[in-house]
Amino acid sequence: FTEALRPEFSTYAHKIVENARALGEAFVRQGLKVLTGGTDNHLLVVDVASTHGITGRQAEDAVRKCGVTLNRNPIPFDVNGPWYTSGLRFGAAAVTTLGMGATEMNEIAAVVALVLKHIKPATTRSGALDKTKYTLDEAIRSQAHARASSLLKSYPLYPEIDLPFLANYFGLSETAEKRIS
Repeated sequence: FTEALRPEFSTYAHKIVENARALGEAFVRQGLKVLTGGTDNHLLVVDVASTHGITGRQAEDAVRKCGVTLNRNPIPFDVNGPWYTSGLRFGAAAVTTLGMGATEMNEIAAVVALVLKHIKPATTRSGALDKTKYTLDEAIRSQAHARASSLLKSYPLYPEIDLPFLANYFGLSETAEKRIS
């Protein structure tokens, strides 16, 4: 509560909402369907079933593998139910904490849209659509992952930590050092 009473917390909270709105607007510009048309708070939900013919579970997995953290989320009257879902939920608090703003929200939306536009649902042996499996061209996955990684390198989680020093101190291999940086 002490933190919430500070004036800078109010500024931070307003920035989170601004970023969530900017992200929603960027999704709409990318052709994605944002439920309620936008947001007045820190999160928003995108309908992937009606626009891309995939489940939230497929979309969540594909986008996460490209370096963007999110959750699948049911939408009202969800045809895919609460497990597979038809939506994706995005929050703006973590990226705001890192210092990102509207420009970065545009890039996040572009990366997500790139992935969603290229996911193809897999089919079962009987020819029915599989609600969990999908295909995504490796070149698209690689491009999206590189863009997400580039963005995160500009906004490190703990910039004061000397990762090469820690890797050397704890005797981590070069591969492990690359993974943590």
